Amino acid sequence: MRLLSRRGGGPEHPLVERIAADATDADRLSALTRDAAALYNCANPQYHTWLTDWPPLSAALLAAAERTGATLVTTSTLYPYGPVDGPMTERTPLAATHPKLRIRGEMWRAALAAHEAGRIRATEVRGSDYLQAQGILSFALGGPVLAGRRAYLPAPLDVPHTWTSTSDVARMLVTAATDERAWGRAWHVPSAAPLTIRQLATRFAAVTGAPAPKLATIPYPLMWGVGLFSTMVRELRTTRYQFTRPFVMDSTAATETFGLKPEPLDDALREAARLLRA
Repeated sequence: MRLLSRRGGGPEHPLVERIAADATDADRLSALTRDAAALYNCANPQYHTWLTDWPPLSAALLAAAERTGATLVTTSTLYPYGPVDGPMTERTPLAATHPKLRIRGEMWRAALAAHEAGRIRATEVRGSDYLQAQGILSFALGGPVLAGRRAYLPAPLDVPHTWTSTSDVARMLVTAATDERAWGRAWHVPSAAPLTIRQLATRFAAVTGAPAPKLATIPYPLMWGVGLFSTMVRELRTTRYQFTRPFVMDSTAATETFGLKPEPLDDALREAARLLRA
């Protein structure tokens, strides 16, 4: 397996070759993936640069997949659906109107068009907010709960939300790359039943032996003000709707088609705690 990144970093493993490369360079990307069976797009530019960074990256990935014959498997999000009034399935329209939310949908439409034209093989895997690295536990919740401190969250605490284990994302990616039934459509990652932030924090504390969580919601006017000085906080405004109303993902299709089930929630939470402590 070749793992490409800007600096050549990543996990050390005898089966992983780490390579520094510019993934927007279609020629370089094609050369590095010439013999690959699958090309996994697991990139995630900084959120405030999506509109400038995604188009050249997406174009290079499409070009490399077409030149090499590797199946293009994209790790994506639920953003393209935009605000919804019920559980999201793969048939939910990609109706987002905000440019930051819409761009991932546009990328999928381009890949699907190339697939349907017979130029590439493509599929997409969509998950909700992650439980382990790069998720709410690593950003705002896990550290304070483990330390017995109050956690301040930029969202209401009692709204149902789907949380996805990165282990389940990996299993879905491998399945989608190797099973022809996955090609030409998107799939939702099998994920645990929805939990509110309060329920998630309580469960996390219980499985890690931490004290009962102390939680508080940051008032939205304060968040707005902080956003004037913080790029990251400012970008949270765009996705605030995902936490102020139920944000629930239905992954029945992947479970029924491939027999995949979500990792036990407690296992995912223990892994999140291990990563935090490390």
